[in-house]
Amino acid sequence: MNPVILLVDDNEEILDFLSGDLSDKYKVLTCTNGKQALEILNNETVHLVISDIMMPGIDGYQLCKEIKTNINYSHIPIILLTAKNTLQSKIEGLEHGADAYMEKPFSPEYLHVQIANLLINRNKIKEHFANSPLAHIKSMANSKADEEFLDQLNNIICENIENAELDVEQLAKKMNMSRPTSYRKIKVVSDLTPNELINLARLKKAAELLAEGNYKIYEVAGMVGYNSQTNFGRSFLKQFGITPRDYLNIKQAKK
Repeated sequence: MNPVILLVDDNEEILDFLSGDLSDKYKVLTCTNGKQALEILNNETVHLVISDIMMPGIDGYQLCKEIKTNINYSHIPIILLTAKNTLQSKIEGLEHGADAYMEKPFSPEYLHVQIANLLINRNKIKEHFANSPLAHIKSMANSKADEEFLDQLNNIICENIENAELDVEQLAKKMNMSRPTSYRKIKVVSDLTPNELINLARLKKAAELLAEGNYKIYEVAGMVGYNSQTNFGRSFLKQFGITPRDYLNIKQAKK
């Protein structure tokens, strides 16, 4: 499925041009003001927003701030477009949380590169978190709101890590979120379902405990909610490409 890009600009000619230019690689949604953009974000999964700054009502700066401070879509990268070319306008855009800032007129090729880089970098961050045993969940944060959300999420999982029955329903309740909202947020931030993230958190905690060298493998398995050392070993190997025994040996050899 192609990534979804939301274009926001009160100039319909620009919307038509950008939509046509980007539609070969992306699913493109369009609207003409910030209010409509927020309504779309509440109902659609969007991977990146491109917004003009000068718009009636909610302008690009305000839209950027709304996105970056709302936990439901604070993970979404934003490119701001503007005819202003002053240093102060660039600083203002970045202060509101913009991920990139482009002056009009701009090269369509340059816009394509900016979009690709933002999406690729987000994917690399997610892959690094999933594949690196000791990478912290907050490494995926794309905003202050994301960091607070992920920190709370991590704390709840860690507090309940020995509970083999911990699932998306319990997680959503403890996060004071609806099940659909928590599922959607976790999925877009990490590319994992809540249950996949819970299991990954178990394995990362196991890696941390193994690195300390104070516990046997079967003890670690139980401490992170696995009832079977065999299942724990298989999951650890599948996730990190190394067995718990080999991982333990490598960590001990470095001490």
